Amino acid sequence: MAAGLAAKAACPAGLARRPTTGSRVRATSGLAGHHASAGCAFLAGQRIVGTRRQQQRCSRSLVQAVQTPARPSAASPQEKLQQTGGGVVQLYRYPGLTQSKAKTLLRKAQEKASSKITGIDGELCYNISTTAPLTAAEAETLAWLLRETFEPELLTGGTEFPTVGANDAVVEVGPRMSFSTAWCANALSICSSCGLDKVDRIEVSRRYLLRGSAPLTAEEKEHFAALVHDRMTEQVYPKPLSSFATDTAPAPVTTIPVVAEGRAALERINKEMGLAFDEWDLDYYTTMFRDELKRDPTNVELFDIAQSNSEHSRHWFFKADLFVDGEKMPDNLMDIVRATLDANPGNSVIGFKDNSSAIRGGAVTPVLPEQPGGPSPLAPQPRDWDVLLTAETHNFPCAVAPYPGAETGAGGRIRDTHATGIGSIMGAATAGYCTGNLHIDGYELPWEDKSFEYPASLAPPLQILIDASNGASDYGNKFGEPLVCGYTRTFGQRLPGGERREWIKPIMFSGGLGQIDHSHLYKNDPELGMLVVKIGGPAYRIGMGGGAASSVPSGSNSADLDFNAVQRGDAEVSQKLWRVVRACVELGDKNPIEQIHDQGAGGNCNVVKEIIYPLGAEIDVRAIRLGDKTMSVLEIWGAEYQENDCLLIKPEARPLLESICARERCIMTVIGAIDGSGRVVLKDREAPADSPTPVDLDLEKVLGDMPNKTFKFDRKAEQTSDLSLPAGTSAAEALDRVLRLPSVCSKRFLTTKVDRSVTGLIAQQQCCGPLQLPVSDVAVMAQTHFGYTGSATAIGEQPIKGLIDPQAMARLALGEALTNLVFARVTALRDVKASVNWMYAAKMDSEGAAMYDAAVALRDAMIELEVAVDGGKDSLSMAAAAGNETVKAPGNLVVSAYVTCPDVTKVVTPDLKAPGKSTLLHVDLGAGRRRLGGSALAQAYMQVGESSPDVDPALLKAAFNATQQLVEQGKLLAGHDISDGGIVTAVLEMAFAGNCGVSVDLPAPASDPHGAMAALFAEELGLVLEVAAEDEAAVLAAYAAAGVPCAAIGATVAGQAVSVSVGGQQQVSGTTPALRDVWEATSFQLERLQCAEENVEAEQAGLASRSAPQWRVPFTPAWTPEDKLAATGKVKVAIIREEGSNGDREMAAAVYAAGMEPWDVHMSDLLSGAVSLDAFQGIVFVGGFSYADVMDSAKGWAGTIRFNDRLWQQFQAFYARPDTFSLGVCNGCQLMALLGWVPATGAAEPAGHLADTEQPRFVHNSSGRFESRWTMVRIEEGSPAIMLRGMQGSQIGVWCAHGEGRAIFPSEDVRQRVLADTLAPIRYCDASGAATEQYPFNPNGSPEGIAALCSPDGRHLAMMPHPERCFLMWQNPWYPSELGLDAKGPGPWLKLFQNAREWCEKHPRRQ
Repeated sequence: MAAGLAAKAACPAGLARRPTTGSRVRATSGLAGHHASAGCAFLAGQRIVGTRRQQQRCSRSLVQAVQTPARPSAASPQEKLQQTGGGVVQLYRYPGLTQSKAKTLLRKAQEKASSKITGIDGELCYNISTTAPLTAAEAETLAWLLRETFEPELLTGGTEFPTVGANDAVVEVGPRMSFSTAWCANALSICSSCGLDKVDRIEVSRRYLLRGSAPLTAEEKEHFAALVHDRMTEQVYPKPLSSFATDTAPAPVTTIPVVAEGRAALERINKEMGLAFDEWDLDYYTTMFRDELKRDPTNVELFDIAQSNSEHSRHWFFKADLFVDGEKMPDNLMDIVRATLDANPGNSVIGFKDNSSAIRGGAVTPVLPEQPGGPSPLAPQPRDWDVLLTAETHNFPCAVAPYPGAETGAGGRIRDTHATGIGSIMGAATAGYCTGNLHIDGYELPWEDKSFEYPASLAPPLQILIDASNGASDYGNKFGEPLVCGYTRTFGQRLPGGERREWIKPIMFSGGLGQIDHSHLYKNDPELGMLVVKIGGPAYRIGMGGGAASSVPSGSNSADLDFNAVQRGDAEVSQKLWRVVRACVELGDKNPIEQIHDQGAGGNCNVVKEIIYPLGAEIDVRAIRLGDKTMSVLEIWGAEYQENDCLLIKPEARPLLESICARERCIMTVIGAIDGSGRVVLKDREAPADSPTPVDLDLEKVLGDMPNKTFKFDRKAEQTSDLSLPAGTSAAEALDRVLRLPSVCSKRFLTTKVDRSVTGLIAQQQCCGPLQLPVSDVAVMAQTHFGYTGSATAIGEQPIKGLIDPQAMARLALGEALTNLVFARVTALRDVKASVNWMYAAKMDSEGAAMYDAAVALRDAMIELEVAVDGGKDSLSMAAAAGNETVKAPGNLVVSAYVTCPDVTKVVTPDLKAPGKSTLLHVDLGAGRRRLGGSALAQAYMQVGESSPDVDPALLKAAFNATQQLVEQGKLLAGHDISDGGIVTAVLEMAFAGNCGVSVDLPAPASDPHGAMAALFAEELGLVLEVAAEDEAAVLAAYAAAGVPCAAIGATVAGQAVSVSVGGQQQVSGTTPALRDVWEATSFQLERLQCAEENVEAEQAGLASRSAPQWRVPFTPAWTPEDKLAATGKVKVAIIREEGSNGDREMAAAVYAAGMEPWDVHMSDLLSGAVSLDAFQGIVFVGGFSYADVMDSAKGWAGTIRFNDRLWQQFQAFYARPDTFSLGVCNGCQLMALLGWVPATGAAEPAGHLADTEQPRFVHNSSGRFESRWTMVRIEEGSPAIMLRGMQGSQIGVWCAHGEGRAIFPSEDVRQRVLADTLAPIRYCDASGAATEQYPFNPNGSPEGIAALCSPDGRHLAMMPHPERCFLMWQNPWYPSELGLDAKGPGPWLKLFQNAREWCEKHPRRQ
């Protein structure tokens, strides 16, 4: 046992504690907030645990800041629910703040709101609307769902704060009433599954009691409220809600008097509605309606046109006639980028059309259901799948409301991926963030100008970076899409010419790899009679005018209009939508989808017109399912509510699609049919008789070919100045600054909160090496679990160089993407395609000319390299008003390269692997130049410089091909590209990840100033390679033969010493841990804003002493014998999933690989009786976020089982059968605890189930956020767990990815029984193998390092880690090379599943 473990076990870290009698003492401290992934402990649906039983065992002193008198008696929750109907009733759950989060919040409140605040307490308030009083049974069911199972007394009918003193105040914040939240939608879905149909809305507000040394002013309370809520999506509640009803009346359809007033009428409505019509638009539509159609348009038609014909939707600029310096350019931007694909079409199968691009893949054998759309066996099946990529940006919404903006950015890109062709397969995500200077409190970065002003209407850069990354991460985590690659950059500077450039309007970039059946590449043409179908979530009054709002600089519209364009993400609905599409895709040639388009900018008015073009249709607006009954026709037609697709299907396919949607609980509505009119006609059957038809437009006039726009620019030579460092600046001082720059520093603050392993298809993600540091250059995804082909993607972007030389910037962005991509073995350089995203203030000043020059340079370089652009998006209003100026963002193009891989196991990572036995080589692509313009060094000293690096495409091509051959031959131990921070950063990152030292001597630059500084920090493209000493000559010869400069620059060091010299003169010296701490410093500062501070401190303090984990595998992993795989009559295992589950396919693959027969079983199948557990010998409850984890993790799933008598009896009968086994992983582990299946140490029937008040649970991680870690665990000796037989004594890595994994034992007796009987068979351990509670080795703070529980007979096992994501060695991101494990071989965790099969074979199913 680890030292100190026993002392900690009795009182797990992070628990709130309360005396059991007398006045209740509140410990205060912590960051309250509004988004779960931000690590905030006071959230809608997030419970705070503080059991009295544990409090009695804890004796450590606490920081205590609030004493609240005992609450006067109030009606019980059940009584209130039975008394109220047709209104809103409040129930309260206490406490609302963990001790850790309360400490942080108290400190922030004193700094930002008032020093008079001396203490803070909190509670959750459930605002529940019912249509009628609940019965006693219904009231108890709802109370069970809302309360903590082992602390039922903490859900009350009355507030904890019934009276407050003269110096005290209560501040309550919660969702805006303008639309129901995603939390509410999932809560109602749970209620429906549990038979609570009388509940029609539940929203959660957060109540804070502020104790003061003197009365707080209204302004001070407002400042506090600003700390704890998002003003764009939430509001302050001045008094308890009494009703969700609103007096909002749907606005009528009106006409605009264009015939009578002409253009003036359009100008007026343009301003009122924020339509973003420019001069060309105003003239064109005036002529169209007044002179051609000779009628007045409706407000709905104008809104429709503004969205679907906005710059955001139609890309006018890319297709425009451009004049530069008075001369018309020979090609428009679209022609320029398309020219690359015309020159190098190669493997392209979808390019510049549809929602994604795609390249040729090949034959694969994915695990698929034999009968998609219903309960069915899953098995590998032959398919022909191509590889696709999508890349999007969601910049404007993230400036206004970063969290929901990023959620819907990720969600929109996800729908782009799956709505390609006639449906496609999701894969893995990438992400990128560009913001202004962060200005982190208490962490001064010298290059950030404190005098800069920021607009009050937009979120500040620090909030954008934290909240946007939280929103994108949280959405992907819940959806079940791994995020495996990305970039981050901040910049804000006044240039030598006096202009301020900064990302006040940020970049939120979202990309995604996927796959598509080769027979599903192309959408079918519409035919008469085809049905127009919407699938997904209901309509809400959100995202109004987002297409138009995204087409103008931020701040151009009023704050109210900007708010109307903000959206609402619901990953749960998104996943249900995707599962419907996937089921259709997996039907192969029986796919019912004829066309599919995702709903994005413009809402219905865009997507419906796209899908009915050119034949036309009449659309019934009242057929669209509403989530808000007060929506007007304009809002129903134009709102960009998310998680929706529009389909065309044949009438005979309707029953099939309806059955699939019903199974996945996804809304499906038929809103019209193709009629051949060539028009879009929107009808409102509820409209008054004299109301105009909302929309009646000729599709050709609004979607067909339209005249090009014209834009004129003059090139401008930006004023530059040579880099000038302060006199006496040393390389060590410069390095300290550079390593702290967000574009250079560790990205730990991004990678630990995002799932990087879900799907079990990830061969390479961001982290590598024994310490799993985020330095990987390339991401690699396998196509299936049963093959080695896959795809790779990498990103390049170098915007700061563009402030000096836009053409060089374009070549460098491409070059960076390729020097990242080169470390994965790819089919060929000519197979590389790229999606390019353009982010400029393109219509302002000379930015359009700079963008044009960059496009031409990119085209020419790509053609020479034989690669091509096959898609992309633009965001051309990258500017914002700040102070008395308009601040343009640096122009940026993001190159997302992707390509097929013949073998996903052939990847070279940056971590040094043979310290003391290897040489470091430098592949120089800068032709010996060492230019510092646009470098991290320049930015760190508030400059840009005047001479940008550049790259020769021919040299880059030769280097790429030579490196690929060396990757194929296995000659490269490690490799890293040279980019931000220069070669010194590349070398150090390799040492950081390898946890070893280096000794390097670089040549002094021959032709560039700044001497050693240039040698160290110039960002000329290149590679740093680690090669074995015996391979050095061969590698040097390979590059020489290719005509590529490559030279030895030093060697690895077995210890921790670092020495970097230039021309024999030492410039940098120190140790790897000390330098790594500097590189990690900014990241840890950002971690403190999204994670419990004590956890951040623990990880930061322990990093310097970290060592490689010591694995122990006392058995030899082996493949399942072929005869077992080919056998008939296999053990049948139900892979059970619920709404929001996302780990079912990798689990099915593991079960199949072990020789069993996995079945896809949805809870709706069990509820409907389509399948029964009687048919199975094993069941697996998979991971994910059932019902988005609202009402506590797995609570809704457990409630669905417990409160459906027939289902509960079926599960209990299965549990009691002596020939069955069950496994629960992650969310399934939480479920098994809620069902009482583990540890089952009681005497109650059936078989030892404990009372709720004694039943162990898995609750929120001590860090307060989702944790994604490659973690070490040990398997205990003496455990009865049948699935772990022969694995005892193992110390091995495993993927963890959860937000609620901390084991809690309400009963000390149960805990002691679990430990004594080894019913906790898997423990988190440190690098040496000792069980631990120390973060991050233990990612959730479980006492005794407990990672799993099993039943006394060993048949039922619940574990938080994910063995199904690492049962193949290539899925393991790191393992000790000395073990001799084969990258193409079975992993140790396969034995867990093989053990289950072997046990079942010895205990055959009873008939």
